[in-house]
Amino acid sequence: MAHTKNTTEQQNGTEVYAIHGADPEVLAYAMAKYSRSALTLRESLAEISAQRAEQFLNTFYFEYGHRSIADLAHVAFAVERLSLLAAIALVDEPRWDGQERSTRYQNFRKAGYYTPAFDTPEHAAEYTALMDALFDGYTTVGEGMLQELKQHTPRPTAMDEAAYTRTLRARAYDMARYLLPLGTNTSLGQITNARTLEGQISRLLGSDYAEIRDLGGKLREAAAGPAWNVQHRAGEQLLEEVRSLHPQLATRASDHLLREVRTSPTLVKYTAPSDYQRESRAALQQAANALMGNTAIQPMSPDSPNVDLVLTPAGEQRSLEIDLAASLLYPHTHYRFRQLREAVAALDEHRLDELMALGTRHRGKHDELLRAFSAANGLRFDILMDIGGFRDMHRHRRCTQLLQPYTTAHSFEMPDFPGQPQVFGSPVEQVYTSLVQRAFNVHGQLSLGGSSLPTADYVLPLATRCRSLFTMDFAQAVYISELRSTSAGHWSYRTVAWQMFQAVQYAYPSLARHFRISDPRGSVDLLQR
Repeated sequence: MAHTKNTTEQQNGTEVYAIHGADPEVLAYAMAKYSRSALTLRESLAEISAQRAEQFLNTFYFEYGHRSIADLAHVAFAVERLSLLAAIALVDEPRWDGQERSTRYQNFRKAGYYTPAFDTPEHAAEYTALMDALFDGYTTVGEGMLQELKQHTPRPTAMDEAAYTRTLRARAYDMARYLLPLGTNTSLGQITNARTLEGQISRLLGSDYAEIRDLGGKLREAAAGPAWNVQHRAGEQLLEEVRSLHPQLATRASDHLLREVRTSPTLVKYTAPSDYQRESRAALQQAANALMGNTAIQPMSPDSPNVDLVLTPAGEQRSLEIDLAASLLYPHTHYRFRQLREAVAALDEHRLDELMALGTRHRGKHDELLRAFSAANGLRFDILMDIGGFRDMHRHRRCTQLLQPYTTAHSFEMPDFPGQPQVFGSPVEQVYTSLVQRAFNVHGQLSLGGSSLPTADYVLPLATRCRSLFTMDFAQAVYISELRSTSAGHWSYRTVAWQMFQAVQYAYPSLARHFRISDPRGSVDLLQR
């Protein structure tokens, strides 16, 4: 048999080139062909059409279950005018990249708020009145604390008035934002691969909230329908020039310059609400209620009111099963993970196996396991903090996050930060506390008023405390602690980051020296951002 001798170029001829302009599904097909063809990517793209890509994906993605192909198709979306509540649900993906409007740097008074459907006109009127009052209070507290800050921090002679006021106003509205309700409108952009998008759409379509279900449908439509082309206007102008010079070429040029691009019509066309997640959610909710009953929620330690590092007891039998079962139940309760784990650990072996089985009983052929199955190994931080600060922590992706439902059971935070004037004792304290309490009262009325629609949570201010479990490796614990404790950050997550470090330091003293961190409770220059 004859052998072809490699040339020097074949041996040492690595070539790297960027790709631009290929439709996401066509590009995914071309890259997938590396495993089935000796063609270069240039050659593959030259011979591929959107129709051929669809045929390929229908065969290998849907029939054969080669779902990794969808990892190769990345799609950018703009999602505008959705509530903060819906935005939290949207970005709750381990593999997500995007950016949302910041409540630190933008005036959300201009954003308005989402109004869900209500069973009665009375509930709708009560909702509107409260939301308007919260937005009025947002301005009142913001402007009131700006004056407090100015009295506390005189303007340096070298700093002009505009920069001075702008800097202190940002700090004032760091406090005022605690009154923004979850119904507040926001906007964000996201870039995800098609597999993440498919799972995201399925999850959103199965939500209890009508707005989030509608959002899932709109994502699916946007992926399957024509995308907005940033070059379209330039293409129209170029086409006019071609038409004036070469009329016969205008039609051919139009097909190229103005063609519609559909980003991932094949990969998301079968997305539907996940039966696995829906049925598992109901079963685990029932199991959690049966296990915990009306047990009171244990308070956090006064030494670490926001963070509890939960360790597996040394020598414990079936510790992995206990951790997994507690993780499965955690998103369906308001209890501390430690408290829930102790209840699970007290069960006999048969009952523990039954709990574990609930997490896989309804799993379909192509369903990924529930996220809770990824939360049993690593450093586990049970975190209780205000929703506003949680939104910043929520952006960390190299960890597994389990979120509990919104509730008023954990009370709310006062925006009182060390080294600067506090809302407590200020002229706007009564405005702040009375509005939060009013929101809590309305939340209770809407929740218990016999409504068949889950609308109450939209009224909860960002000051409301929420609970979540963050599981991560040591490197991510160092990263979050260092990043989120810096003086440029918001006090809410700075104190959480510091307590994370302290928890690791207490449990593993020899590891503390690897953290490059300073105590955030030190003095702060209020004119530095």
